[in-house]
Amino acid sequence: MTLFVNDLSHMDVSLYCTQQGLMGASWHVDVELDGELGEDGMLFDFGEVKPWIKARLDRGADHTLLVPTEAPGVTVTECTEGLCLHADHPYPLEVRGPRQSFTLLPWKAITAERLADQLSAELTRRPPPRVDDIRLSLRSEMIEGASYRYSHGLKHHRGNCQRIAHGHRSRLVIRLDGKRAPALESHWAQWLDGRYLIDENDIVASEDGNAEERVTIRYHASQGRFHLRLPQACCAILTTPTTIEHIAAWLATRIATAEGKRCRVQVFEGIGKGAIAESES
Repeated sequence: MTLFVNDLSHMDVSLYCTQQGLMGASWHVDVELDGELGEDGMLFDFGEVKPWIKARLDRGADHTLLVPTEAPGVTVTECTEGLCLHADHPYPLEVRGPRQSFTLLPWKAITAERLADQLSAELTRRPPPRVDDIRLSLRSEMIEGASYRYSHGLKHHRGNCQRIAHGHRSRLVIRLDGKRAPALESHWAQWLDGRYLIDENDIVASEDGNAEERVTIRYHASQGRFHLRLPQACCAILTTPTTIEHIAAWLATRIATAEGKRCRVQVFEGIGKGAIAESES
């Protein structure tokens, strides 16, 4: 017998791509489970299995940086922070952090399908009672209109959002003087796509003399010490922490100032959640 749970959970990650660099991603998590019926006529209790799967995803790949360790130009070594990722393409990237902030995959590229197969195999090794096989699928949100992928880290967060390289794929809705502005949504989504969002208070002096070309971010959070260096051209620098609330306010102010109109932005943090901010010109 097979039972299914659609949209059991969501996953928000960043992944390294040799063509695009550091990219955010958000996926719906669907699951199918095989097993034998019990005397109660049920395979299992949904109320028990759903949190079991979600808890394991939360402790695993969710809110980590997915690293294809066999990709050209990628090296992963141990360091004082835990692990250190060096990558060469399409731009120089260095990320250091505790081991649990990385998911290392022995592949040349990350795909949602392959990751789903990997997670399914891990969950099936020790399934809940009466469950014989678990199959996950990861699917992107269907978005009509503008969307963008970003990465960030929140040093004051008590949970896994403190990890310096995790991210999201997000919708963007902009209204000027109460009217929807699709062209502006597309413009800002394209500008934001693939950027790393930085709190300027986390920037430290460059150690290689390339402060105008590269940005180095470093902070200490409850899970450990984090460090990231990448080209400044790949970043958007805020004067505040990069929480979704501050991102919404930052965008609303920038757009209102540029357009000379009252602006209302609805910014998503991955799937189904986010913040709304308004600003006058």
